[in-house]
Amino acid sequence: MATERGQVIESFGTVNKTVGTLFQYVLLAATLFGLVTLGILLVFVANDAIQPLTADPGWHLTFFVTLVVPTLLVGGFLYVRHSNALTFGATSVGLFVVSLMFSGGVAMVFVDMLSPVTWFGFLLALAIPLAGVVGIERAGRRLPFSAKLVVTTLLFYVPLFGLPGPVGAAAGVPTLVPSVVDLFSSLPVLPVDWVLLSLSLGGIVGVVVGTYARRLGGNRAGVVGGVAALGIVALSAVVGPLAGVDPVPATVIASVAVVPTLAYLAGGAVARPDDRAGLLVPVVMVGGAFLGAFVVEAAGFSGPASWVDWQFLTSAHSRTAVDAGLYPAIGGSILLMITVAVLAFPLGVGAAVYLEEYAPNNRFTRFIDVNISNLAGVPSVVYGLLGLGVFVTYLGQPTGTVAIGGATLGLLILPIVIISSREAIRSVPNDQRQASYGMGATKWQTVRRVVLPRAFPGILTGTILALGRAIGETAPLIMIGAPSVIFSLPTEFSAKASAMPLQVFAWASLFASDDFYTKAVPAGVVVLVSVLLAMNSIAIVLRNKYQTDG
Repeated sequence: MATERGQVIESFGTVNKTVGTLFQYVLLAATLFGLVTLGILLVFVANDAIQPLTADPGWHLTFFVTLVVPTLLVGGFLYVRHSNALTFGATSVGLFVVSLMFSGGVAMVFVDMLSPVTWFGFLLALAIPLAGVVGIERAGRRLPFSAKLVVTTLLFYVPLFGLPGPVGAAAGVPTLVPSVVDLFSSLPVLPVDWVLLSLSLGGIVGVVVGTYARRLGGNRAGVVGGVAALGIVALSAVVGPLAGVDPVPATVIASVAVVPTLAYLAGGAVARPDDRAGLLVPVVMVGGAFLGAFVVEAAGFSGPASWVDWQFLTSAHSRTAVDAGLYPAIGGSILLMITVAVLAFPLGVGAAVYLEEYAPNNRFTRFIDVNISNLAGVPSVVYGLLGLGVFVTYLGQPTGTVAIGGATLGLLILPIVIISSREAIRSVPNDQRQASYGMGATKWQTVRRVVLPRAFPGILTGTILALGRAIGETAPLIMIGAPSVIFSLPTEFSAKASAMPLQVFAWASLFASDDFYTKAVPAGVVVLVSVLLAMNSIAIVLRNKYQTDG
């Protein structure tokens, strides 16, 4: 047995408990140093952006009494008596905050970038082929794979693009059959925008909530939950204007933030009765915030002179820091991330499935493995040069568009998505594969019904973290000629677009002045870091849930 003075053990050498303890504390000190340094940096930037010390002392005292003290008391009580209830309540608050942030981005899309009519027509164009695919699977089990592939391709191509579609347009052939989107948009009478969003977003949320409620309480609970979710979404369009929110944003906020949070609270209270005390956390925090706002308004206390305000989030760039805003850059980042996800996710997951489940173990496969690992560590500016050379110079595409920027950033995170997806697939126990084969399943059936469902949480976690890297990149966008400053939102994938990090870079370089350094730049950094933290929090929650379920 090892002692503090050390003793020699065969194959281990000298074992010394003192050295091990010292190593442990060195690691702890290094971790704390990194966390404290990062915390100081974030506090410094947040102080410049939010300026909390500019508020009246009465403002601080009011919210300390109505919000901070009750929250600490309730949190401390639950931590001592029932820590799981505290976790449940804190998670519900975090879910609402993060989903509210993302609902703002979704509302931006439907207000200024994508018409609800086009969105609803696109959903109809997807529903038709999906119903056809289900029918083929049920009625045409004996059809050969090639016939299924051709029919499925036509089912998706015609409703989405019409005939002859983009292929015919490139050859100069006129449109013979319009797409479902064009047909729906050309109808003489259409419902108003909020009705279309209530039917589409509310319908999707209703199905998800109904499925969740059905698992907890049976068929009746599923129907009640789905109908209630749809009703809340529709009601929000009526209640929203009373609170100063237009019907379209109100519908989006209810669909993305309010209904999911209420479903989580109701489901947790039903499934885990012992954790119901955790409902005190959101009640105390929301009630304290509203009470504090009412008291502050009545007493006339002024809050912080924050640069991160509604004007900053909804305005375009200006030559003065006071009037500068991040709105077009936020919209550009949203479209870029949609493009990156659409390109990198299927390609990365498909490559990971092939390399893990189908590829033979030979020199060529090992050569690919090494190169994928190397590509994951290549500097981002190199991918910018690659995008410039391939998409702009060789293919002759215009510079700085959403499509080119998304494709370049997609190449950047593709190796990361492949590696994380392979690790998730590799973590599925091999016994489950063998059990599937033992029941007569084919390789494809095993991958589709055994491997991918169990690996999906890990795949999704890795993809979200990769998107978090892509949304903060500046060098690739500079290399492909993305504009540093734009004054309007991009409305299509062929439009030029900026992004949040590129706009902050422009404020810190092209418009460098004390005003921008102390006002616009810190505010932009706070918004960008908040988005990154929200994305990473989703990945952390998925990872923890996956580990718990596993």
